[in-house]
Amino acid sequence: MLQTSKTSSSDEIAISIEHVDMVFNIASEQLGSLKEYFIKIARRELFFKEFKALEDINLTVRKGDVYGIVGTNGSGKSTLLKIIAGVLEPTKGSCTVRGTIAPLIELGAGFDPELTARENVYLNGALLGYSKAFIDENFQSIIDFAEVEGFVDMPLKNYSSGMVARIAFAIATATTPDILIVDEALSVGDFLFQEKCERRISELVENHGTTLLFVSHSIEQVESICKKAVWIEKGHMRMDGNVEEVCKAYKNLQAE
Repeated sequence: MLQTSKTSSSDEIAISIEHVDMVFNIASEQLGSLKEYFIKIARRELFFKEFKALEDINLTVRKGDVYGIVGTNGSGKSTLLKIIAGVLEPTKGSCTVRGTIAPLIELGAGFDPELTARENVYLNGALLGYSKAFIDENFQSIIDFAEVEGFVDMPLKNYSSGMVARIAFAIATATTPDILIVDEALSVGDFLFQEKCERRISELVENHGTTLLFVSHSIEQVESICKKAVWIEKGHMRMDGNVEEVCKAYKNLQAE
């Protein structure tokens, strides 16, 4: 289960994950339509098999830690981040989070493509818990950071995926969260904007003590941004420690 509590100056632990399992039920066969799906269910002909995405994960992240999470595709990295962000509830175990969270997971997932960028800034900001007054005050800085000044009143469906990611990143980092969760957010967009995002992340970490959980396909990016790392493979924790040591072990496995 996910538990949250308010930040206290005496608290050193930002995230505590204890014996977490995450199990998904997957249909045993692929069907061509929803109609077939419901017919099969009604006839009790559709069976499900369990897929254990995470098994007995234990991790303690302290305030101010800059953690990278590495692992091959489908290893459970994003599932773990979604549990920490409160998007998923673990099947077993507990996840305790202390402080406010800004999750950069599936950037733009909460946007409405029919609405303009301006409208989506207010909509997404509200979903993140920002007041209208806060968005009014920070609207221009969000637009400036995202570099979409000339497209503010254009429907989001006309934006590229990179432009959407820029807006989502700018909104999520408009405040100074206690915990910032970044899942492949820097893989979208051009190189210069990626560098800009990295500088913003570094500013939050160094000047405001923000705790960072960072997932990227680029091991070089993890090594340059993070100080610690955890390696998850096929739902199991393989290694937790210094970023250089963890990434070296992970790269050695890939080279085999």
